[in-house]
Amino acid sequence: MNFLKQIVSKPLFKATSLNGISILLKVTIGFITSKVIAVFVGPSGMALVGNLRNFITSTEAIATLGFENGVVKYVAENKKEEKKLKQTLSTIFLSVLVVSIVMSFILFFFSDYFNSSIFGVSYHYNFVFQALAFALPFYIGNIFLIAAINGLGEFKKVIYINSIGSIIGLVVTLILIYKLKTQGALLAIILTPTLLFFVSFLSMNKEISIFKSVHFKLFNFSFLKSLSSYSLMALVSAVFGPMVLLAIRKNIILDLGKEQAGFWEAMTRMSSYYFVFISSLIGIYFLPKLAIAKDNQETKSLFWEYYKGILPIFMFGMVTIYFFRDFIIQLLFTKQFLPISKLFFWQLIGDTFKAASFILGYQFYAKKLTKDFILFELLSLTVLYFSSIYFISIFKIEGVVMAYAFTYAIYLLSLAIYFRKSLF
Repeated sequence: MNFLKQIVSKPLFKATSLNGISILLKVTIGFITSKVIAVFVGPSGMALVGNLRNFITSTEAIATLGFENGVVKYVAENKKEEKKLKQTLSTIFLSVLVVSIVMSFILFFFSDYFNSSIFGVSYHYNFVFQALAFALPFYIGNIFLIAAINGLGEFKKVIYINSIGSIIGLVVTLILIYKLKTQGALLAIILTPTLLFFVSFLSMNKEISIFKSVHFKLFNFSFLKSLSSYSLMALVSAVFGPMVLLAIRKNIILDLGKEQAGFWEAMTRMSSYYFVFISSLIGIYFLPKLAIAKDNQETKSLFWEYYKGILPIFMFGMVTIYFFRDFIIQLLFTKQFLPISKLFFWQLIGDTFKAASFILGYQFYAKKLTKDFILFELLSLTVLYFSSIYFISIFKIEGVVMAYAFTYAIYLLSLAIYFRKSLF
């Protein structure tokens, strides 16, 4: 009994439990939305949704200047020093606001170009990019506020906001897809985080008054320079990553057809749902702690807390998903998507390697190892792209998930060697 009490009293258990409830809600809602998209939109429509998601990821990274993880680090470090905290919030908020407004104008007036580049000349979804133009400042504001709340150590509030976002997303998606089919699915991706801005604003305002903390006089150019490292890291990851995925999807469409591209999008969509558990837990619990870890011993204890406490649960989940894959496919999508079954093995292998490498990869952010991060990221994306082309030419659609597993196996091994002093 004492042993159980010790486990339950640990902060990681509390964070994991609360996060688990939030993720369970998010995954359940994700399942429902996936089913609706599958029924009303089909594999080809799902491929378009995937293209827009990749584009928004890149747009988000540029508009936030890649500051998201920097916000977590510097708010965590300065939360007890009011002046520095206000300078941090003012500098970042004003910077991303200006950039997001500029990007909004670009999105609105060049919507034709973005439509043909992302969807193709046969589609006329210009209005999607015009809607994104109006929503972008709120979209980016929400990201900034959640990162600030996370930096303050209020992981319960971050989980609460994410849970509210899941519910809002479900309602918005169901209404828009029912009314507008594929167009509604595309608009739902934009509107959900925009509406969530108001929830994040109210939550942040209870901790620190935004209107009193953010001021032009507190803008600090020298602090902006210190954030440039985070900017470079995030921009490389969030711009080049989606570009590579878009290139791979276009290659699949050209070689195998739009339906096969839709099957791969459905597989990666499922992966993203259960992967939220890992990514959100590392973001809200481990990243702030890694950022303030003083030596290799402290870092090592955090790494192994993750490997002993979180990774085994994730691996058990992967095995369970594999044996119930056909049931899951029909539950989430329709019988039309059953060919996805053959993608599960290599996708889940790749997800396991990715989960194992995640905690190591976040050390780049925690310690501002900018050059090293960019090198590792560009190498992994290069391996992913060229191995995808090679494996797809031999194994067809299965080749893309083989390439995914191959890439993350190499990535994990490389990180383990690089961080061997902190890890072993």
